[in-house]
Amino acid sequence: MSLIQKLAVVYAIMFFAVVAIGYVPAFNDANGYLFGLFSLQWYDDLLHAFSGVWAGVAAYWSHWASTFYFRLFGAVYFFDGVLGLVTGSGCLDGGIFIDGFRSFDDVELPVRFFANAPHLAIGGIAVLIGFWLANRVTSKPAMA
Repeated sequence: MSLIQKLAVVYAIMFFAVVAIGYVPAFNDANGYLFGLFSLQWYDDLLHAFSGVWAGVAAYWSHWASTFYFRLFGAVYFFDGVLGLVTGSGCLDGGIFIDGFRSFDDVELPVRFFANAPHLAIGGIAVLIGFWLANRVTSKPAMA
């Protein structure tokens, strides 16, 4: 298993943990906001679970599939974080289509930043793994 495949396993575990954390009362405030920043709905959990399954399948499948996962997934997640930071609405949850552009009166800048920071970080690191690190490591040849 290559380093890129191992990192895909880490991403799979991380996404399953993200789904699980949403159901731990200690991490939710009185209004049901995770860490007091954002509300996760069933479709958010579905998206995160799918991201974890995709990462796990890619890790199992091959080095190439894992690299493809990091490149495509990372670009989409990072774009969602940038869009959320700029407009106040993301694309993966359909917010940009439902709520449109939200003013800074609706969502203050610090909240907007910290609400989108996970997608910026997770997507940005995935892009680095897929486009930079994957080009510097090679997959192990199959044993005969």
